[in-house]
Amino acid sequence: MSLVAVPFYQKRHKHFDQSYRNIQTRYLLDEYTAKKKRASAQSSLQRSVTRKSSSQRESSRAALGETTLGETTLGETTLGETTLGRTTCRLCAKRMSSALEEEAQERKRRYQSMVAAYGEAKRERYLSELAQLEEDVHVARTHARDQLDRLALQHAGRHGLHHAVDDRLAWERHSFEERISRAPEILVRLRSHTVWERMSVKLCFTVQGFPTPVVQWYKDGSLICQAGEPGKYRIDSKYGVHTLEINRADFDDTATYSAVATNVHGQVSTNAAVVVRRFRGDEEPFHSVGLPIGLPLSSVIPYTHFDVQFIEKFGVTFRREGETLTLKCTLLVTPDLKRVQPRAEWYRDDVLLKESKWTKMFFGEGQASLSFSHLNKDDEGLYTLRIVSRGGITDHSAFLFVRDADPLGRGSRAPAPGWAGGVGVLLQDGLGERGSCSGMGCGSGAPAPGWAGGVGSLLRDGQGKRGACSGMGQGSGDGLRPVLTVWTPPPGEVQIPGPPTNVHASETSRTYVVLSWDPPEPRGKEPLMYFIEKSMVGSGSWQRVNAQTAVRSPRYAVFDLAEGKPYVFRVLSANKHGLSDPSEITAPIQAQDTIVVPSAPGRVLASRNTRTSVVVQWDQPKHEEDLLGYYVDCCVAGSNIWEPCNHKPIGYNRFVVHGLTTGEQYIFRVKAVNAVGTSENSQESDVIKVQAALTVPSHPYGITLLNCDGHSMILGWKVPKFSGGSPILGYYIDKREAHHKNWHEVNSSPLKERILTVEGLTEGSLYEFKIAAANMAGIGQPSDPSELFKCEAWTMPEPGPAYDLTFCEVRDTSLVLLWKPPVYSGSSPVSGYFVDYKEEDSGEWLTVNEATTPHRYLKVCDLHQGKTYVFRVRAVNASGVGRPSDTSEPVLVEARPGTKEVSAGVDEEGNIYLSFDCPEVTDASHFTWCKSYEDIADDDRFKVETAGDHSKLYFKNLDKEDLGTYSVSVSDTDGVSSSFVLDEEELERLKALSNEIKNPTIPLKSELAYEIFDKGQVRFWLQAEHLSPGSSYRFIINDREVADSETHRIKCDKSTGIIEMVMDRFTIDNEGTYTVQIQDGKAKSQSSLVLIGDAFKAVLEEAEFQRKEFLRKQGPHFAEYLHWDVTEECEVRLVCKVANTKKETVFKWLKDDVLYETEKMPDLEKGVCELLIPKLSKKDHGEYKATLKDDRGQDVSTLEIAGKVYEDMILAMSRVCGASASPLKILCTPEGIRLQCFMKYFTEEMKVNWYHKDAKIASSEHMRIGGSGDMAWLQICEPTEKDKGKYTFEILDGKKNHQRSLDLSGQAFDEAFAEFQQLKAAAFAEKNRGKVIGGLPDVVTIMEGKTLNLTCTVFGNPDPEVVWFKNDKDIELSDHFSVKVEQAKYVSMTIKGVTSEDSGKYSIHVKNKYGGEKIDVTVSVYKHGEEIPDVVLPQQAKPKLLPAAAPSPAH
Repeated sequence: MSLVAVPFYQKRHKHFDQSYRNIQTRYLLDEYTAKKKRASAQSSLQRSVTRKSSSQRESSRAALGETTLGETTLGETTLGETTLGRTTCRLCAKRMSSALEEEAQERKRRYQSMVAAYGEAKRERYLSELAQLEEDVHVARTHARDQLDRLALQHAGRHGLHHAVDDRLAWERHSFEERISRAPEILVRLRSHTVWERMSVKLCFTVQGFPTPVVQWYKDGSLICQAGEPGKYRIDSKYGVHTLEINRADFDDTATYSAVATNVHGQVSTNAAVVVRRFRGDEEPFHSVGLPIGLPLSSVIPYTHFDVQFIEKFGVTFRREGETLTLKCTLLVTPDLKRVQPRAEWYRDDVLLKESKWTKMFFGEGQASLSFSHLNKDDEGLYTLRIVSRGGITDHSAFLFVRDADPLGRGSRAPAPGWAGGVGVLLQDGLGERGSCSGMGCGSGAPAPGWAGGVGSLLRDGQGKRGACSGMGQGSGDGLRPVLTVWTPPPGEVQIPGPPTNVHASETSRTYVVLSWDPPEPRGKEPLMYFIEKSMVGSGSWQRVNAQTAVRSPRYAVFDLAEGKPYVFRVLSANKHGLSDPSEITAPIQAQDTIVVPSAPGRVLASRNTRTSVVVQWDQPKHEEDLLGYYVDCCVAGSNIWEPCNHKPIGYNRFVVHGLTTGEQYIFRVKAVNAVGTSENSQESDVIKVQAALTVPSHPYGITLLNCDGHSMILGWKVPKFSGGSPILGYYIDKREAHHKNWHEVNSSPLKERILTVEGLTEGSLYEFKIAAANMAGIGQPSDPSELFKCEAWTMPEPGPAYDLTFCEVRDTSLVLLWKPPVYSGSSPVSGYFVDYKEEDSGEWLTVNEATTPHRYLKVCDLHQGKTYVFRVRAVNASGVGRPSDTSEPVLVEARPGTKEVSAGVDEEGNIYLSFDCPEVTDASHFTWCKSYEDIADDDRFKVETAGDHSKLYFKNLDKEDLGTYSVSVSDTDGVSSSFVLDEEELERLKALSNEIKNPTIPLKSELAYEIFDKGQVRFWLQAEHLSPGSSYRFIINDREVADSETHRIKCDKSTGIIEMVMDRFTIDNEGTYTVQIQDGKAKSQSSLVLIGDAFKAVLEEAEFQRKEFLRKQGPHFAEYLHWDVTEECEVRLVCKVANTKKETVFKWLKDDVLYETEKMPDLEKGVCELLIPKLSKKDHGEYKATLKDDRGQDVSTLEIAGKVYEDMILAMSRVCGASASPLKILCTPEGIRLQCFMKYFTEEMKVNWYHKDAKIASSEHMRIGGSGDMAWLQICEPTEKDKGKYTFEILDGKKNHQRSLDLSGQAFDEAFAEFQQLKAAAFAEKNRGKVIGGLPDVVTIMEGKTLNLTCTVFGNPDPEVVWFKNDKDIELSDHFSVKVEQAKYVSMTIKGVTSEDSGKYSIHVKNKYGGEKIDVTVSVYKHGEEIPDVVLPQQAKPKLLPAAAPSPAH
């Protein structure tokens, strides 16, 4: 069976696309593997027959008549002659004889090669002797020339001084020649080649040295002599470039060729391999080609025949710069020898790769891999793995795309891997177009000095612009331009500079050449100058260009060049210490016009290739001077976003673009690029849809015998795995009888069904069949012949085998198995099925279902992800279990990447559907919808619509009959399928959604509501989610539509969905129902608001209130009405805010309609008026008013302090007082112990409580509760031991309780009780001591001769004793002084006939045992006729305490 046809350039470059192998080639490879196994079995059979035919010990087995089969793929057994008692087929005998002939030819070829080797060795000895003779002659000639030179010098010495100058020049010439002498050095090495037979091949290399080296060519170590084979070899040398051309190469020219360059200073060599291949076609396997590409002959080349098969292959790969990557193939090598293995070689674009710092290779253990530690753009290309052995070359190729790395920051620096010797890359932002090497001293389009091999690569930057130098391929990034920075080591003690390096032409023209070079290394410390020399090729002389003027920059333009003549150049550097050696000579340079940018490529044609790739080809540009290659861009149709397809120029005008999206439409364009820059974009290609190219289908498989009646057979088979991109039109069936050679067609016209009854068969005969499928591209390869089916009638009672086992919905742990019922049902109908499975290559079958399933499908769960299983089905009827079906193909239990599922939805018309997308769909694909895995054929209930990669199953009238499992499968794909379970919950959801769409309503963000403005206007409004420009609406009040007018202002903002109506005056007549109706297309909505009864009254009152408020605010008014708060000083403050006032506005405070005087009038300009009420009490009850008045109107604010307001004020004051309350303090009194709590203000209206041991205390004779203006107290009268304990004072402010506590026990109680006893005793003494209650003045003025009577009342218990004193002396009682005491409390002293001598201080002492007091009275006597002295009005005399008398000893 032939392989699928591929484009010629893919054959050339081994660029086979991996998508072919996804479906078709995977099975072609299986066929090829099977064929290889059969071929291997045949060869082993031949060897066995050969051994047995030469043995004489077969007599015991002769009677068995063993038959050796021939070619099993043809299914024939041809009997031949009988040898040694056994039967051998003619074909095997023929193969045996051909094998013997090949062996004889091989022996003859070996003998001839030995003879040729002997002749070659003899020729080599002759040539070596000839070379030695030539060397001796050359030495003799040199010796003779030296002698002649010495004789000439002696003769010149006789002729005098005029010959001295000639001697000096000769010596300088000789020293110059010695200075420029050097050993041979290879500049460009040989490159390996692989060519077809009868093609010519040219090997080239470049060498330099002085004297000019002599070059000799060798083949496998033997000197090549042109005379030995005239016309075979052509050896040429020109300008240091040496070539060896091999004309009409044949298979024997496969060898390693070496070139050896020699002069008096040394010798160098280079070698390369030439492989000559024989063209044998696609089907013929490759045979040994002698040597691997690019490697010298090695003793370990495997000469064993190996059969190599790739099991897993690397595919087309996309990566970014800087990433790591491993390309790996898994392969099977037969035979598997430990000490001998085939050779694995890796190629990039047909260039042999070697291991380096960045690439590592591995071959062994059934694997071959190539690893990249750091990808760069130069790594992009076609990679080929070749396994070389004597059995031929087995290779596999795939493309690697390397995209740009993420851009670095502006001005950032990044190391360049792979640079050596102190060379780095400075990455800077490129602000302009790329196209030249910036900062490297090179001209437009010239390669950057110091880059690998002296050649730079033009790579694409991240913006899709070409031209940026990237010779090393490292460090380039998005939007960055590489600038080469060379680090120079310290000059040390160098004086004379070294020669310049990298001399090259950076610009050429017909009249001049611009040379550029790098400064010498080492250069020394002194300033440098440069001298340029030129030489016309072939002249042998050098001319200094700038002899008069030294050049100080490493760039110089050379003029006066002959047009069309080639020149070579060299540069010397010089400083004050001397002149350097000349630089290396440049390659020949011809003055000609500068290369220009190429023109745009011609017409671009895109054609289908695979499901993920497209072949793009284009016409070459008209002007393609020194073209480096092409760049291809792609764009999704309609997006205008262009993406690069390749990141290195491609040298051919055809390219396969990979990584495209299946089913997407693309446009392509191409640019050409050379050293100068890129061309304009080509014309865009036509739009192309990414699909696989049309091919013939693969072969059907799984041919099964379903029934036989003795003269006919019923056959069934499975559809091909790959349809070729076009629907299969039918099948062709061939048959043949066993032991027959020729096939006979069964049907001449294509059969569309996959079941066929083959008539006209002979009962008892064996038949085999093969089937081919056909599509519009042609007839595909036939299937392998089926097994031999015997034509005999089936009579067993059990059913026949089920057939056409297929899989769908393969997921990570489950799959669905489908099959068709047996054609032969046996003696009774089929009642069910058993499903068996096992892991591939395992021997035990397991049954999935314990009981038979009546369906022809089964979902198998609980499988292991990543495992491969096979299945079979057994039908059951009343007679038992029938024969099993053919084993299914292996299936990997693993969900495909990007697996999609069936989704349910409702379209814009309200139709319910199931939807499925399949991006992998092709032109030959077909969506098949099933219910319970049976094809849907009821057009009355379902409708299927398919467009491109999208298919929908519509329900015409969804109800409960439609409940169940729906599945969809897509043909001509890799098993794409999915299912959806429609249950009752999902059914109700879909029906509700459909009803909403068919009967749409406009969703409302807000129902109809009202809003009252500050002027008393009423606004009715609602808001819809969305309103289109064509929507309509209307307002209805009490079943009457209202239009837009002055009384009903209606408007709608469709951008926000707000509809509103404003009524300026809302009155009693507006009571009723308000409705808004909206229509937007088919959608409708309505919202109503009922304003009747209390609801209407509330709106009316609010509107009226707002209207009055608006009118009130036209004059002076209160912005905030009168309200109160309590200050931190516990004062009640009445506050109001005023607005719209002026100087003439009058403000007043009133209490109970009486003007309330305040110390300071409020400042209306501040807008705040305050009235403080200190120490609030009940006397402050009343109605407080604040009034505003001027010529514009007046306003009043009222606050009544009484009832609830007064209680709230007390609570607020309690809150302030409670926060400021002091801790409880102890105060002892004669009555008992008092506990006190001080605060800012206290009044009895405050809610306070006292607690003793957590028990509330009520005021009593023993415990009295009270307080004063700044204190609250608890008086414990006559305390006892029971009064000990914890006391708590609590103030309640309505929200929080403020508490203060004191523990009155222990020492605190004892000390307080002792102090109480003392105070109590002191109070008793104070109460019962002697005292003057009253009656005596402090000053008495009396005239002489008058009688003075001083009377007072005294008290004391016991009765006090009374003593009078004058001037602190006792008064002696007489008629002049008399004292009288009545009833022990009235005391009087009388002075009769007062004289001036009676003036003085009189004192009365009242005293008992508890103490007493004295009172002083001043008596002033004046004579008759004198003025009464000015004295202060008499006041009651103040007593002075007298201490108690100490008890006498008698007591």
